[in-house]
Amino acid sequence: MNIFDIYLNKIKELVLSLNKDNSIQIPSNLSSINVDVPPEKFDCDISTNVAMVLAKINQTNPLELAKTIANELKKNDINIEKIDIAKPGFINIKFKLNFWNGFLKDILSNHKNFGINKNEDKKKYLVEFVSANPTGPLHVGHCRGAILGDVISNILKFNEHKVSKEYYVNDHGNQILNFTKSVYYRILEITKNKKFPKEDKDLYPGEYIIEIAKNIINDNKNVNFDNFDKITKKLTSLAVSESLKLIKTNLKNLGITHDNFQSETEIVKNKEVEAVIDILKKKNFVYLGKIKAPIDESKSNWVEREQLLFRSTDFGDDKDRPLQKSDKSWTYFASDVAYHYNKLNRNFDLMINILGADHAGYIKRISASVEAMSGVKNKLNCKVSQLVKLIKDGKPFKMSKRKGDYITVEDLISEVGKDATRFIMLSRSSDVELDFDFAKVKEKSKDNPLYYVQYCYARISSVFRHIGKNVNDKFDIKSYDFKYSSDEIKILQKISQWPKCIEISSKKLEPHRVPVYLYELASQFHSYWNLGKDDESKRFINEKKIISDEKIALLKAVSNVIKQGMSIVGVSTPEKM
Repeated sequence: MNIFDIYLNKIKELVLSLNKDNSIQIPSNLSSINVDVPPEKFDCDISTNVAMVLAKINQTNPLELAKTIANELKKNDINIEKIDIAKPGFINIKFKLNFWNGFLKDILSNHKNFGINKNEDKKKYLVEFVSANPTGPLHVGHCRGAILGDVISNILKFNEHKVSKEYYVNDHGNQILNFTKSVYYRILEITKNKKFPKEDKDLYPGEYIIEIAKNIINDNKNVNFDNFDKITKKLTSLAVSESLKLIKTNLKNLGITHDNFQSETEIVKNKEVEAVIDILKKKNFVYLGKIKAPIDESKSNWVEREQLLFRSTDFGDDKDRPLQKSDKSWTYFASDVAYHYNKLNRNFDLMINILGADHAGYIKRISASVEAMSGVKNKLNCKVSQLVKLIKDGKPFKMSKRKGDYITVEDLISEVGKDATRFIMLSRSSDVELDFDFAKVKEKSKDNPLYYVQYCYARISSVFRHIGKNVNDKFDIKSYDFKYSSDEIKILQKISQWPKCIEISSKKLEPHRVPVYLYELASQFHSYWNLGKDDESKRFINEKKIISDEKIALLKAVSNVIKQGMSIVGVSTPEKM
């Protein structure tokens, strides 16, 4: 049961009826009307803006219109206990106790579907995330974006959309050549005792390169690695393959798998760049032109040269973008345009890119290219994963991939575990920086949101063990004529907001809302549990080992939502802690 959808439909039906009676005027589109979670300061269950939406067209005060609509609502709905009007025109609705009994019965009998937006048009999504250069294991800088992309995918899947998760393998270009050289020199170090040229700053000096080199040597005993020029192509393939193994292991340990790994090299080799350039030429979206020096670039150091440019300013970008370098080779952007055309040809309804903070400036140009190729303005949605600041022993912990002294995903998981990594990385909106304090994520207190949510589920599980049952057992509750207290109603109110949390998380691609919601629900439950310290009648665990249907129903409702939400986040719900 989604009470917000139910009452949105009721309110729309009501205003349509009032319009037929010529009581009010309505716009052609009622999409601006919403039913939402009210602020905590109001003693109500749901709130609607309908009066404010309709006030202008009716040339009336929204407060007066709200009274008219409120009277009609209460007159026609036996579940409503009271309706209050709040400035500037909100209609706040409070339900009777019997309503919550019906709500509880419905969500327990349909708990697997609770929260799913059945009315939403189901779409086919492509979510591209991580896409780190295949030059070594993932570091913490990739970790947040990886979890962001994975949980966005989980939310969309939960809402019954079709989702394909993709990793774009940047296995073409100078960084790959330098990576291959690094592996090559480590091979010579192992096989010929030749010193690794650490003075070459373009190389990757990390210890993991040695392991990659050893694996290649062991698996290719008949291959002669003496001549780099002769072995470059094969060695690149072997090195990238080994690096991808590391990356896939990192992701697996984070609880992440991709449906597809798309190679940039394959796109280049298949002449997809040339093909998409031809398409853009036919659409008159490319031209030969010159780019002026950037603001932060000295004009004396800048040489204007004629280049093939994409008209990205036609689609909101601040300047047109080069597709070819001066040596006529394709730019990285050109390859990326071809990759996105490849995506478009696979007929996804919507595409989502998860980008690191260092790629935020890239959004306008790639969005422009997708609009140019598809003719659809919002075909691509880009989400930025901001930086993570690691704090250990009260001090910032810095990383450097070039130096090889960075914190890997494996380091992080080893230190705090998969669950803590996923939950805490998702605990704030992705567009703000995140402090990841090793000490705090290990705390067993309410200040550690993961612990507090897991402890909520464990407490509920302990009650069922107390009566010789399992939290996942099915209970046949014959009557739902419960007399819940105000504290218990608050928990039911919070549970009722779960579909709204999923709806907003899905539409806005803001998965942090899920762990935030779970923490709030767990906090309310813990507060209610603690009432039993002073009042024996409110304790769940007693000497008689008897628990009422009333309490069982409430516990089941809380545990179902916690388990559902934690599954979306990708973390466990232990029954004992």
